[in-house]
Amino acid sequence: MLQPPSIDVNLFATLLARRSVLVADGGMGTSLFKLGMPAGSCPELLNVERPLMVTRAHKGFVDAGSDIVLTNTFGGNRRRLALHGLEDRVEELNMAAVALVKQLVRDADRPVAVAGSVGPTGDLMAPLGELDHGTAVDVFAEQMAALVRAGADVVWIETLSSQDELEAAYEAARSAGVPVVATMSFDTHGKTMMGFGPDQLAVWSRRQTPEPAAIGANCGVGAGDVVLAVHELAEAEPEAAIVAKANCGLPAYTEGHLRYPHGPESMSDYVELAMRAGASVIGACCGSGPGHIAAIRRAVDCRRAARGVSAEEIIRRLGIVARPTARGARPRRRARRRSA
Repeated sequence: MLQPPSIDVNLFATLLARRSVLVADGGMGTSLFKLGMPAGSCPELLNVERPLMVTRAHKGFVDAGSDIVLTNTFGGNRRRLALHGLEDRVEELNMAAVALVKQLVRDADRPVAVAGSVGPTGDLMAPLGELDHGTAVDVFAEQMAALVRAGADVVWIETLSSQDELEAAYEAARSAGVPVVATMSFDTHGKTMMGFGPDQLAVWSRRQTPEPAAIGANCGVGAGDVVLAVHELAEAEPEAAIVAKANCGLPAYTEGHLRYPHGPESMSDYVELAMRAGASVIGACCGSGPGHIAAIRRAVDCRRAARGVSAEEIIRRLGIVARPTARGARPRRRARRRSA
């Protein structure tokens, strides 16, 4: 059983209730690679072996204006850590990650919520794979317990593809005593890799007790696809708080580095359309750095976009990659296909 932290008022819930749009952070992996993390290494191990590198990555997003910072724990469950022989260090690495962010945000000039990042196990759920529901719940619960004990304000389930894995993660999170956010990656014809659509996520959310504090789309293949997912979520569940955290397009391997096509200058349109589609939390994912988040912060602060946008306008202005042309609209531009 997870033990809730000894706090009376939850910071994330307060921020979500008081502000029309919150700014999340950007790509943690992207930032760590830029700071020198070797390819193939375990990002979570850096929480104890290179804490200054991790803190520097987080600080870039805090300084850029993030209201929410996700911990460096995306692969912090024992199934993923086992790939590096670290399955016995779940508690240590996750608690260290929360401590680094909490220490950093204490010195911020505004409240910043600490979100405990919980990514997928990396295994297929039964019957497609060998991971059964009970084991998956235990795997998620172990990680979430460490995040909550260390003081995370919210459990942030992200980048899931399977409804079965989502069910296991949410079951583990129910007794956390903190709000829970659930986001999925809609990167295959407008659905997850396992065929789960934004409208199905909305229906799933309504059936949960308690309901998630927010649901949404993250990662994927580009801003247009994420904003379309937000649009579909908002149409299916108008009262939900919705997260948009998009990749900066599909990367290409150029001169020994992965390069993403969308820079900070593209964030203004992304923010405007995400807000009009119904997003309550806007950040970025792979390929993004502090410059992208600073641009998102400026756009959020400057825009008071009225709710309402069509799928056709989203496609025309942002382009799409992972789905067929919607409602007969023709995208003006398309990001390049994944090459690495």
